[in-house]
Amino acid sequence: MSHDDAQEPSAQEHGLGLSQSMYVPLDLPIDFEAFYLAHQEAFHAYAEVHFGTRAAAEEVIHEVFLEIHAGWTELLGSGHVEQGAWAIVRRAVRDRLESEGRAPAFIINGPIAQALAATKDRLERMQSTTGLYEAIAELPNRQFEVIVLRYLLGYPTSRVAWFMGIDERTVGHHLRRGKERLRVKLGLPDDRKKPKHKQKGE
Repeated sequence: MSHDDAQEPSAQEHGLGLSQSMYVPLDLPIDFEAFYLAHQEAFHAYAEVHFGTRAAAEEVIHEVFLEIHAGWTELLGSGHVEQGAWAIVRRAVRDRLESEGRAPAFIINGPIAQALAATKDRLERMQSTTGLYEAIAELPNRQFEVIVLRYLLGYPTSRVAWFMGIDERTVGHHLRRGKERLRVKLGLPDDRKKPKHKQKGE
Protein backbone atom coordinates (compact mmCIF):
# COMPACT_ATOMS: atom_id res chain seq x y z
CA MET A 1 0.00 0.00 0.00
CA SER A 2 1.39 3.41 -0.95
CA HIS A 3 1.48 6.35 1.42
CA ASP A 4 -1.28 8.00 -0.60
CA ASP A 5 -3.53 5.02 -0.05
CA ALA A 6 -3.28 5.25 3.75
CA GLN A 7 -6.59 5.93 5.41
CA GLU A 8 -7.24 8.76 7.81
CA PRO A 9 -7.01 7.64 11.46
CA SER A 10 -10.31 6.72 13.01
CA ALA A 11 -11.52 7.67 16.46
CA GLN A 12 -10.03 4.39 17.64
CA GLU A 13 -6.53 5.54 16.71
CA HIS A 14 -6.68 9.32 16.67
CA GLY A 15 -9.48 10.22 19.02
CA LEU A 16 -9.50 7.89 21.99
CA GLY A 17 -5.73 7.89 22.21
CA LEU A 18 -5.71 4.15 22.97
CA SER A 19 -2.55 2.11 22.91
CA GLN A 20 -2.03 -0.44 20.13
CA SER A 21 -3.08 -3.31 22.40
CA MET A 22 -6.19 -1.46 23.57
CA TYR A 23 -7.71 0.01 20.42
CA VAL A 24 -7.29 -2.91 18.04
CA PRO A 25 -10.04 -5.12 19.53
CA LEU A 26 -12.52 -2.28 19.91
CA ASP A 27 -15.31 -2.22 17.36
CA LEU A 28 -16.64 1.28 17.78
CA PRO A 29 -20.18 2.02 16.61
CA ILE A 30 -20.34 4.51 13.75
CA ASP A 31 -22.62 6.82 15.73
CA PHE A 32 -20.15 6.80 18.62
CA GLU A 33 -17.28 7.74 16.30
CA ALA A 34 -19.41 10.57 14.90
CA PHE A 35 -20.18 11.74 18.44
CA TYR A 36 -16.49 11.66 19.30
CA LEU A 37 -15.48 13.69 16.25
CA ALA A 38 -18.18 16.27 16.98
CA HIS A 39 -17.46 16.69 20.70
CA GLN A 40 -13.81 15.88 21.41
CA GLU A 41 -12.65 19.43 20.69
CA ALA A 42 -14.99 20.97 23.24
CA PHE A 43 -14.36 18.24 25.84
CA HIS A 44 -10.58 18.66 25.60
CA ALA A 45 -10.81 22.46 25.71
CA TYR A 46 -13.10 22.31 28.74
CA ALA A 47 -10.68 20.02 30.57
CA GLU A 48 -7.61 22.01 29.55
CA VAL A 49 -8.98 25.29 30.89
CA HIS A 50 -9.44 23.52 34.24
CA PHE A 51 -6.12 21.67 34.40
CA GLY A 52 -3.89 24.19 32.67
CA THR A 53 -2.13 21.59 30.50
CA ARG A 54 -3.11 19.68 27.39
CA ALA A 55 -1.51 16.48 28.68
CA ALA A 56 -3.73 16.36 31.78
CA ALA A 57 -6.79 17.18 29.68
CA GLU A 58 -6.06 14.39 27.21
CA GLU A 59 -5.58 11.88 30.00
CA VAL A 60 -8.92 12.69 31.63
CA ILE A 61 -10.90 12.97 28.39
CA HIS A 62 -9.44 9.63 27.28
CA GLU A 63 -11.06 8.08 30.36
CA VAL A 64 -14.26 10.03 29.71
CA PHE A 65 -14.66 8.59 26.22
CA LEU A 66 -13.97 5.09 27.49
CA GLU A 67 -16.79 5.56 30.01
CA ILE A 68 -19.10 7.02 27.37
CA HIS A 69 -18.30 4.09 25.07
CA ALA A 70 -18.98 1.55 27.82
CA GLY A 71 -22.44 3.03 28.42
CA TRP A 72 -23.15 4.12 24.84
CA THR A 73 -26.29 2.04 24.35
CA GLU A 74 -27.84 3.29 27.58
CA LEU A 75 -26.85 6.87 26.79
CA LEU A 76 -28.53 6.69 23.38
CA GLY A 77 -31.63 5.18 24.95
CA SER A 78 -31.89 8.04 27.43
CA GLY A 79 -32.58 10.53 24.66
CA HIS A 80 -30.18 13.02 26.26
CA VAL A 81 -26.79 12.09 24.81
CA GLU A 82 -25.15 15.54 25.01
CA GLN A 83 -26.36 16.23 28.53
CA GLY A 84 -25.29 12.79 29.74
CA ALA A 85 -21.87 13.09 28.15
CA TRP A 86 -21.28 16.56 29.57
CA ALA A 87 -22.24 15.25 33.02
CA ILE A 88 -19.51 12.61 32.69
CA VAL A 89 -16.97 15.23 31.58
CA ARG A 90 -17.88 17.55 34.43
CA ARG A 91 -17.68 14.77 37.02
CA ALA A 92 -14.34 13.48 35.70
CA VAL A 93 -12.81 16.94 35.76
CA ARG A 94 -14.16 17.67 39.25
CA ASP A 95 -12.95 14.32 40.61
CA ARG A 96 -9.46 14.85 39.20
CA LEU A 97 -9.20 18.33 40.70
CA GLU A 98 -10.44 17.09 44.07
CA SER A 99 -8.02 14.16 44.06
CA GLU A 100 -5.15 16.59 43.42
CA GLY A 101 -6.46 19.03 46.00
CA ARG A 102 -6.39 22.07 43.76
CA ALA A 103 -8.68 24.64 42.22
CA PRO A 104 -9.30 25.00 38.46
CA ALA A 105 -6.51 26.70 36.51
CA PHE A 106 -8.86 29.08 34.75
CA ILE A 107 -7.49 31.23 31.99
CA ILE A 108 -9.47 34.43 32.15
CA ASN A 109 -9.50 36.59 29.03
CA GLY A 110 -11.04 39.86 27.98
CA PRO A 111 -14.67 38.92 27.34
CA ILE A 112 -15.38 37.64 30.85
CA ALA A 113 -13.93 40.80 32.35
CA GLN A 114 -16.00 42.96 30.03
CA ALA A 115 -19.11 41.03 30.94
CA LEU A 116 -18.56 41.60 34.66
CA ALA A 117 -17.79 45.31 34.66
CA ALA A 118 -18.48 48.17 32.30
CA THR A 119 -15.21 50.02 32.83
CA LYS A 120 -11.56 49.14 33.24
CA ASP A 121 -11.31 51.28 36.38
CA ARG A 122 -13.72 49.04 38.29
CA LEU A 123 -11.63 45.99 37.52
CA GLU A 124 -8.46 47.77 38.59
CA ARG A 125 -10.06 48.51 41.95
CA MET A 126 -10.47 44.78 42.59
CA GLN A 127 -7.75 43.64 44.98
CA SER A 128 -7.21 40.30 43.23
CA THR A 129 -8.57 38.25 40.35
CA THR A 130 -8.56 35.22 42.67
CA GLY A 131 -12.04 36.15 43.82
CA LEU A 132 -13.24 35.92 40.23
CA TYR A 133 -11.87 32.40 39.83
CA GLU A 134 -13.52 31.30 43.07
CA ALA A 135 -16.82 32.94 42.16
CA ILE A 136 -16.93 31.16 38.80
CA ALA A 137 -16.14 27.82 40.45
CA GLU A 138 -19.05 28.30 42.86
CA LEU A 139 -21.67 28.87 40.15
CA PRO A 140 -24.47 26.30 39.75
CA ASN A 141 -23.59 23.64 37.16
CA ARG A 142 -25.46 25.04 34.15
CA GLN A 143 -24.33 28.61 34.76
CA PHE A 144 -20.77 27.40 35.32
CA GLU A 145 -20.74 25.46 32.05
CA VAL A 146 -22.08 28.26 29.86
CA ILE A 147 -19.75 30.84 31.42
CA VAL A 148 -16.73 28.58 30.81
CA LEU A 149 -17.72 27.63 27.27
CA ARG A 150 -18.87 31.10 26.20
CA TYR A 151 -16.40 33.45 27.89
CA LEU A 152 -13.34 31.41 28.85
CA LEU A 153 -13.24 29.22 25.73
CA GLY A 154 -14.85 31.75 23.40
CA TYR A 155 -17.47 29.54 21.74
CA PRO A 156 -20.45 31.40 20.20
CA THR A 157 -23.82 30.97 21.85
CA SER A 158 -25.06 28.75 19.02
CA ARG A 159 -22.11 26.38 19.52
CA VAL A 160 -22.58 26.33 23.31
CA ALA A 161 -26.23 25.43 22.79
CA TRP A 162 -25.29 22.60 20.44
CA PHE A 163 -22.62 21.24 22.79
CA MET A 164 -25.01 21.19 25.73
CA GLY A 165 -28.12 20.04 23.89
CA ILE A 166 -30.18 23.10 24.81
CA ASP A 167 -31.54 26.02 22.78
CA GLU A 168 -29.84 29.40 22.45
CA ARG A 169 -32.45 31.20 24.55
CA THR A 170 -31.72 28.83 27.43
CA VAL A 171 -28.00 29.48 27.05
CA GLY A 172 -28.69 33.21 27.20
CA HIS A 173 -30.78 32.72 30.33
CA HIS A 174 -27.98 30.83 32.10
CA LEU A 175 -25.43 33.43 30.98
CA ARG A 176 -27.49 36.29 32.42
CA ARG A 177 -28.08 34.46 35.69
CA GLY A 178 -24.42 33.48 35.94
CA LYS A 179 -23.13 37.00 35.26
CA GLU A 180 -25.56 38.44 37.79
CA ARG A 181 -24.36 35.97 40.44
CA LEU A 182 -20.77 36.92 39.69
CA ARG A 183 -21.59 40.63 39.87
CA VAL A 184 -23.20 40.23 43.30
CA LYS A 185 -20.44 37.92 44.55
CA LEU A 186 -17.71 40.35 43.49
CA GLY A 187 -19.56 43.43 44.74
CA LEU A 188 -19.70 45.16 41.36
CA PRO A 189 -22.32 47.85 40.72
CA ASP A 190 -25.47 47.05 38.79
CA ASP A 191 -25.24 48.80 35.42
CA ARG A 192 -28.52 47.47 34.10
CA LYS A 193 -30.88 50.19 32.97
CA LYS A 194 -33.63 50.71 35.45
CA PRO A 195 -37.10 51.69 34.19
CA LYS A 196 -37.97 55.32 34.74
CA HIS A 197 -40.89 55.90 37.03
CA LYS A 198 -43.44 58.29 35.69
CA GLN A 199 -44.01 61.39 37.74
CA LYS A 200 -47.49 62.12 38.97
CA GLY A 201 -49.47 64.11 36.49
CA GLU A 202 -47.62 62.77 33.44
